[in-house]
Amino acid sequence: MRVQRGNILLFLAMVFLSGTMIHAQEDEVTFTMNLSKETLGINERLRVDFTMNKDGDNFTPPAFENFKVVMGPSQSISSSWINGKRSFSKTYTYILLPTARGNFTIQQATIEIAGETYKTTPKTVEVTAAVDRPNGEKTADDVADESLHLVAEVSKENPYLNEAVTVVYKLYVSPDISVTNYRPLDNPTYNNFWSQDIPVTKHTAQNGTYEGKPFRYVVLKRVVLYPQKSGQLDIEPLSLEIFVDVPTNRRDFFGGRIYTQTSKTVSAGNRTINVKALPEDGKPADFNGAVGEFEFNVTTSKDQLNASESLQAKVEISGKGNLKLFQLPKPELPSSLEVYDPEHEEDINTGSTGMEGKVTDNYTIVPSFRGKYPIPSIPFSYFNPATGKYVTLESDEINIEVLEGPVASSENTAVGSAVNQQAVVPTGKQFHFLKLDPNLGPTKASCFFGSKSFFMWLFLPLLLIPLAIFTSKKREAMAGDVVGNKIKQANRLAKKYLSAAKRDLGNKEAFYVALEKGLHNYLKAKLNIETSEFSKEKITSILASKKVDQEDIQGFISLLTSCEMARYSPFSNVQMQNDYDRASEVISKLDKQL
Repeated sequence: MRVQRGNILLFLAMVFLSGTMIHAQEDEVTFTMNLSKETLGINERLRVDFTMNKDGDNFTPPAFENFKVVMGPSQSISSSWINGKRSFSKTYTYILLPTARGNFTIQQATIEIAGETYKTTPKTVEVTAAVDRPNGEKTADDVADESLHLVAEVSKENPYLNEAVTVVYKLYVSPDISVTNYRPLDNPTYNNFWSQDIPVTKHTAQNGTYEGKPFRYVVLKRVVLYPQKSGQLDIEPLSLEIFVDVPTNRRDFFGGRIYTQTSKTVSAGNRTINVKALPEDGKPADFNGAVGEFEFNVTTSKDQLNASESLQAKVEISGKGNLKLFQLPKPELPSSLEVYDPEHEEDINTGSTGMEGKVTDNYTIVPSFRGKYPIPSIPFSYFNPATGKYVTLESDEINIEVLEGPVASSENTAVGSAVNQQAVVPTGKQFHFLKLDPNLGPTKASCFFGSKSFFMWLFLPLLLIPLAIFTSKKREAMAGDVVGNKIKQANRLAKKYLSAAKRDLGNKEAFYVALEKGLHNYLKAKLNIETSEFSKEKITSILASKKVDQEDIQGFISLLTSCEMARYSPFSNVQMQNDYDRASEVISKLDKQL
């Protein structure tokens, strides 16, 4: 009886201990690191999984030294109930690409679960030379490598200096995969080129071939370049990260193909073009850098008018070429005509083949005297890259007749207006204005007391009292004029930052360096930011976030663009003065809003 009772107690104790052990196992936390392979080639990818059986916080991955993270972390969670027991699993996945050969250790990852910190065990990976798997099963990365190609198509390999070159970036995609998204990694800067992007509004897939195989392609980017230097010039590559869905050999419950997602970095490759210098043989003396095919015209709004009335003289160049990169010729006008600085107008469209449109200088002319004034023919020369020759165009001579007004003297008569010249006829009384009788008299001593000066100094303090009262009220009114004071302060601020540029007016390079520096220094002082490394897009974003008017933002960016263009194109003193005035106005407007 005692033996049976002892056996029963032993059985109950074993059941209790086993239940306690099972419960302890269920509560045990596991946090492990799993590698897809421990030996791989330098051209292969490594998958690393960090798995835990309970949810945690503050997951910290290792540094992954000697590896590049090409994808991740991606997160997956699995939870199920089986026979009343809950099963939970959470995994962080990284896809790594080795950057060197050798034996490398993937260090510990950490996570906090229920207030405790858990760490994985470090693991060693051997990276060997690149492997070739012609007969092996292709991975998703292998398929992506063979199915994605970024190509830069250049319209001309041997252009002339300042001739348009179009670069089109096409992404070729195999029909076997699907592109889900992309992002730029490195945008080219196009040094030694004047460049302008052509927006791509729709990414429409088209059928094509790549290396003789059928592919689909999408135009991602277009840019027009005008080389500003002869010789061999490099076009920097465009690099993108492409996210794709690659089909696998597995199928879902309904028989559909299961896809896996991966990413790949593609580059268009470095392209080099050979820019030919413009020929010196036959170069006209008035040539100033125009390259393309143009038409030239000089017209006036009227050819008859009266003195002190005004007319408009228009110098216009139209056609196709580097319209923004040269100066228009100036008309030679008689000195007796008052001529104002021209108003420059541009109507230019930049397409896939370059700039096309017209540029115009409008001169306002006001004659002061009656007569006939000729405007001589003006030459304009350009280089036509299609024929490889220089072309010189000449405008027609224009005669302006001033019908009514004063007659100019011989000193002020304009060259070419001999009809207004008059001879001086002596009359025999050339000296009749000399006074021969001096009519001298004695001088009288004046007394200060009782004089007008005496009474003026006597009552002057009384007159100053209302003047002082008026001045005091005027100062109070000016102090209360908040808007007016802000305007004055803004104008002083603009002069402060643009003072160096004003000193260098007439010196193109020094002026635009000082102007660009002044604009950046203003933003640096006003917003307490470093703008020297900012792009125009970043500056636009910052000003927009400060709720600055879009028109003022565009004005600021336009000035920065003029500073960049000045490195490669001739600028007149008139354009420099206009840019200086615009800069003062833009800084004043920004200061009221920041």
